[in-house]
Amino acid sequence: MRCANRASFNAKTPITSGRGRMLLARGVLTLAATVVLAMPARAQGISGFGEELRGQFEGSAEKLVALAEAMPAESYSWQPMEGVYTVAAAYMHVARYNYMYPDMYLGVDAPAGVDYASLEERVTTKGEAVRVLASSMDHVRRILDGMSDADLAKPAELYGREVESWAVLLQLLTHMNEHLGQAIAYARMNRVVPPWSG
Repeated sequence: MRCANRASFNAKTPITSGRGRMLLARGVLTLAATVVLAMPARAQGISGFGEELRGQFEGSAEKLVALAEAMPAESYSWQPMEGVYTVAAAYMHVARYNYMYPDMYLGVDAPAGVDYASLEERVTTKGEAVRVLASSMDHVRRILDGMSDADLAKPAELYGREVESWAVLLQLLTHMNEHLGQAIAYARMNRVVPPWSG
């Protein structure tokens, strides 16, 4: 296999000569430039990630809100057993974290008048739960839509770990999906078919 610079290198030219040193330096610089150019910049390494994250978030958000709307109003006080979330509290738990993660870990305040810490205990009716859940999804959408690749790469802290900001949003999505599974189970136990599954 021939190297591009090899043809111009004369094996008889000693490296200690001026021409040999120049060829060696040129080869080293070419190798260094190749390595540097092959390594993406920090923000470039997550290019497209925000769009993918937004798409994944949207799929889960739509399902959660659709399921909350499909559940009958009388089921909102139902719980599978003592000591676990009611239907209303499960949805409000998602809404709470949709506000809490950005507030605590990204420095994005919840909208004025939103006391997310009390949602799980305070909101118990279907109408209010669906409204609060949908509003929390809109809050996250605004955050995702306003973040560039550089914003996603900014340093943040999550549960005591140093991370980049995208990791906080990924945690938010993972949390949402965990409780989407819970909401599906709750719906099935109440004989409600998830609207997207037919």
